[in-house]
Amino acid sequence: MHTARLRIRKFQAEDLDDLYDLLSDEDVMKYLEAPYTREAAKVFLHRCGLAEAPLIYAVEDCSGTFAGYVIYHPYDAASYEIGWVLRKSQWGKGYAGELTRCLVEDARNRTDNLVIECLPAQTATGQIARKNGFSFVGNIDGLDIYRLPLKQKQP
Repeated sequence: MHTARLRIRKFQAEDLDDLYDLLSDEDVMKYLEAPYTREAAKVFLHRCGLAEAPLIYAVEDCSGTFAGYVIYHPYDAASYEIGWVLRKSQWGKGYAGELTRCLVEDARNRTDNLVIECLPAQTATGQIARKNGFSFVGNIDGLDIYRLPLKQKQP
């Protein structure tokens, strides 16, 4: 998948250094979890990025530089979860909205609904979700849940 400025691709083992740089950044991880050690990043890459059915995909900018990753996987029987984690150097460029629109379009052929989860303090994520048609449906286990139906119900 790709947008005008970004390419979404499967992770490779060679992405470990870039993924570790991202996941060890305290500012990036502020609303996610504690910054990762190199070993934790390696385990995450193997479990989530290199799995037979990946949960995350690498994102590169137009120059081929690692920009972060997207979350894109089944959430429940009728939904996929989407999200993004970007390097600080990529913040403020509109990439999160661009990635969201790309994933929404791709998901139309995969699922009936999309979900974005975030902490209530992640106001930028909530704004991006709403701007892209997601509706706030509640807070579950401390996470704000936004949903977007992709298929119209038949009368």
